[in-house]
This record gives sequence, C-alpha cells and structure tokens, in this order.
Amino acid sequence: MCKLLVKAICGLVCVLFLVAFISSAQESKVLGEVRFEGATKVEKDAGVWIDGNYMGYLKELHGDKKVMLIPGEHEISVRESGYDDFLKKVVVEPGQVQTIDVKLHPSPHSMTPDVTAELKLTVKPGRAAVFLDGSYVGHASEFGGLHSMLVSPGKHRIKVGLPGYRTFETEINLLAGQKSEVKTELVQGSIQQASPEIKPQ
Repeated sequence: MCKLLVKAICGLVCVLFLVAFISSAQESKVLGEVRFEGATKVEKDAGVWIDGNYMGYLKELHGDKKVMLIPGEHEISVRESGYDDFLKKVVVEPGQVQTIDVKLHPSPHSMTPDVTAELKLTVKPGRAAVFLDGSYVGHASEFGGLHSMLVSPGKHRIKVGLPGYRTFETEINLLAGQKSEVKTELVQGSIQQASPEIKPQ
C-alpha cells in the first residue's frame, strides 16, 4: 500500500513539473525579452521604468529578474541622479530577444550644494527605488554601508518603494554637516499598493 502511494505521489509530481515546463515554454513563445547593457557603473546602477512602472536597477535585470513583456510597443525610461533620462520606445515581438544599449549623459542642470549634510539609508530590500523631494536619486543599496547621500541642509521628504511592497515615506530635517540615518524594512503588499507611488516624477 505504501509503495503504491509513493508511486502515485511521484507520478503526480512528475505531471506537475511537466505542466509547469510546458506552460513556461508556451509563455516564452508569447512574450518577448528585453535585455539591458550599460558600459559604466552609472548605467549599471540606474533605475529602469517600463510603461511608467519601476522594474529595478539595470545590472540586476537578468536571470530570475529578466524582463519579459507582452508583444507591442513599450516605453522605457532609465534614470540616475545627476544625469539626463534615457528614453526609448521599443516594439516587442513574441519570442524575440532584444538588447538595449543604455548611455547616460551628465545633466547640465545638476548642481551639488556647497553646504551639505550626510544621509545614510538602511533599507530592505536594497533594490527599492529612493526618491528625495519627489526626484529619483538611486536604489537603496547605493546609500547604505560605507556610502551615504549628500543633501542640502533643511527639511526633505524621503520616499522608498518597490512593486510588491508598501511604499515607505518619511520627513527629515538636517543641519549643515549633520550625519543622519533612515532605517526601514518594506512591508510586502500588492503591486497596486506600490506602483503608483514610485513612478518617475
């Protein structure tokens, strides 16, 4: 009896794997893949939005985080603080792979304040997008550990978000030369709860 039960369970597991494999193979024929290439650390750490939704930072979008899109036209935006946005429209074909070469150029309007304060972020997950006063400045892991963000003294609004998690927001008031730290672990939630909050400004 036990042997029959074991055989039945093994047979069921094999069928489930086969169904999952066929489903995955069919999905890959329907969807198209978009890959990203960046020559420097600036591009590799830049945030990627597709059709207004944050996907993550460029160098992580491969493997289990690879970008699979439904066929048709999509709008891609890649951004990093201090650089002009990289904007591109792509047409995705079913089952096709296309690679986008991202090049970011320093923004002539970007200015570093003469007097600054330091802000460190300890955020989980580290891939979450960080906004300072409504502008995207990078992903959270860029401003943790030995790294920090230089900001002008005064009151600032910090927003951290990632699809699948609830958006975190806080206000800080910094003095010149002050070192401060914001710590948070994002709470899981639905994509709908997060994505409107972390679209590019």
